[in-house]
Amino acid sequence: MKQYVYVLRSLADGQFYVGLTSNLPARLETHNAGLVTSTRLRQPLEPIYCEGCLNRSDAAQREKYLKTAWGKRYLKTRLRRYLTG
Repeated sequence: MKQYVYVLRSLADGQFYVGLTSNLPARLETHNAGLVTSTRLRQPLEPIYCEGCLNRSDAAQREKYLKTAWGKRYLKTRLRRYLTG
């Protein structure tokens, strides 16, 4: 089963949230319904990036990387045009 690493951006404060799931549409709905503690106060959220992985182990490793300073730099570089207008 495919696993997805995703990045959400809060429209309230502009901060990123990095997560991991096997059912992306359902997980996004859960976030925007306010059922996830870490994003409840940062709604509304918009998906801005997603990567598919073939197994959970690879996806968890990728999620961990995207949460590091190097991973955040990678995301900002990758999404530069989107984030600047």
